[in-house]
Amino acid sequence: MAQPIIEIKGITRDFPLGDETIHVLKGIDLTINKGEYVALMGPSGSGKSTLMNLLGCLDTPTSGSYVLNGKLVSQMHDDELAEIRNKEIGFVFQTFNLMPRTTALDNVALPMVYAGFSKSERNERATEVLTQVGLADRMDHKPNQLSGGQRQRVAVGRALVNKPAIILADEPTGNLDSKTSVEIMNLFNEIHAKGNTVILVTHEEDIAAYAHRIIRLRDGLIESDNLNK
Repeated sequence: MAQPIIEIKGITRDFPLGDETIHVLKGIDLTINKGEYVALMGPSGSGKSTLMNLLGCLDTPTSGSYVLNGKLVSQMHDDELAEIRNKEIGFVFQTFNLMPRTTALDNVALPMVYAGFSKSERNERATEVLTQVGLADRMDHKPNQLSGGQRQRVAVGRALVNKPAIILADEPTGNLDSKTSVEIMNLFNEIHAKGNTVILVTHEEDIAAYAHRIIRLRDGLIESDNLNK
């Protein structure tokens, strides 16, 4: 039987703007099961970025409930959310967000520093993950010595290093050429095949096509939610 990893009920998110209130999310109900591969899509202003921030525990809802892996995160404080982000979610961003003066190995190991692992444990796990993403021969290179695709592989490795339940990727191919984009999406396919839940935020149809389920947002609501045959 399918086991939910994300359960969202009646989620709203409002933002004050002068004397007005902007209602960005207007009551979202969403369940994502463990091991799913989901794409979130929607035009600018649809609410997909706001929903991604809520899913990633980077923001909290105005109302509604969010249960992540059995934990009610919609009412957590900042320090509790930071711990959830570090342990439960691996982030991959369009702009890579790597430390520029730090080697690939140390970039990947960084989340383990915050999780309290020893240096030897960090290096062992980071080496394992960089090998998994095809960068065993680039561990001592800094970001400016790597191609865009290699930098994104480092970012994917960093997302994987704490063995999170969910990989949350925000426009992960946005800064890559088409050939490199295919390589990175094939890497996400491999990660999903090994059991990770993958949530992909994209505006590109060809990238969303890699997912097994496509959720489209419009005007702060879910417009459609379909399996990708």
